[in-house]
Amino acid sequence: MATSRDLPTNRLAVGQLLGRLLREFRQELLAPGAQAGFGDLREAHLQIFGNVGIDGIRLTELAARAQLSPAATSELVDDLQALGYLERRPDPSDGRAKLIYPTRRGRRALDAAGNRVAEIEQRWADIVGRPAFDAAMQTLHELVQAAPDRPSGEAHGA
Repeated sequence: MATSRDLPTNRLAVGQLLGRLLREFRQELLAPGAQAGFGDLREAHLQIFGNVGIDGIRLTELAARAQLSPAATSELVDDLQALGYLERRPDPSDGRAKLIYPTRRGRRALDAAGNRVAEIEQRWADIVGRPAFDAAMQTLHELVQAAPDRPSGEAHGA
């Protein structure tokens, strides 16, 4: 059985690497926000924006995708709705439920974020080389795909 003594000493542990890289990614993603008219977005909003899509989503599904509690998701959606990025509309398949959609402003923010992600990926690929970057992305993808699905009650905040 592997122990902490088996970890490499020439790099940070996987959790530290992933946490620091996620923080760097989020900061880079938000950096040009003010110039693009999205300076009111916060890092916590990214957990919602990265999972909301454009076709409408129920709060419970968004919470599961975002790996947040329904209460935390609702609070962030309320915040983004007040800022003009999201709106709630009746679900045509269930009049009691609401679907969450990006507004025009939200769509512009999502488009800008998609472009910014492409820029960040290109810059990171330039740093380590395209083959190494692509291999790292494929490895991370495979690890995510192999991760067990967890019930939404086990979701944790960002």
